[in-house]
Amino acid sequence: MKIAAWQAVGVAGDLPGNLQRLAAAASSARAEGADILVTPELFSTGYAPAQVFDTDGEAIRAELADIARNANLALVASTVDRDSDRRFISASFFDAEGTERTRYRKSYLFGEEERSVFVPGSAAPEVVDYAGLRIALGICYDVEFPEFVRGAARRGAEALLIPTAVPTTGDVDGLPANRTYNADRISTLMVPCRAMENGIFIAYANHAGPDFTGLSCISGPHGNVLAQAERGESMLFAHFDSAEVQRARRINTYLRDFRDDL
Repeated sequence: MKIAAWQAVGVAGDLPGNLQRLAAAASSARAEGADILVTPELFSTGYAPAQVFDTDGEAIRAELADIARNANLALVASTVDRDSDRRFISASFFDAEGTERTRYRKSYLFGEEERSVFVPGSAAPEVVDYAGLRIALGICYDVEFPEFVRGAARRGAEALLIPTAVPTTGDVDGLPANRTYNADRISTLMVPCRAMENGIFIAYANHAGPDFTGLSCISGPHGNVLAQAERGESMLFAHFDSAEVQRARRINTYLRDFRDDL
């Protein structure tokens, strides 16, 4: 299976423009032979939690389903999900026919702005079989918790598809502002590590700079970096193979040797 991860900036307040650009990206990815496209967190609305928390996620998901169907491409995209008066950041997996196969609500909210308007999800992501690969979803900060990825792998996931929005950090503990410090290491160090320690593929699609770190990546189950973006808009591609997951897990036997009793 060929996976594409798209790095771009969704503009807050420009839903029609964002959806138009996403549709063009889906068509482009499909033309390159991609089977699944992973897009950044809250791309359709733009990542601005306090501005977009009350958007109509259901209507946007209908648009996203049409994009997947028209491009004949499976799509992972992030929207606002409502439950009564509660709001969640969610990610959906639409198959190439536009059917929403699963929706996951972000477990770990990042920063005061997210926590002020959203509620964390309380359910682990489902594992979905698609074209010979077992897939689960995560969103941004989730991947920074090793238990989250380990849980998905132990439930049978072979690939984790993650929309993300990692901002550049400002002043931290008196250090100079406008530096990224640890934020860069999420893509370059942490994601490959999560992939290796669980024998899993990870596609991690971030917003582009300058306000976000960029550095979207696709990592293989040996912890190998299959594709890495820079700061600007880009499209990454890599092939995912269930057999390679099994091979990686025979070499690094972390899942087999894991002890529930400790």
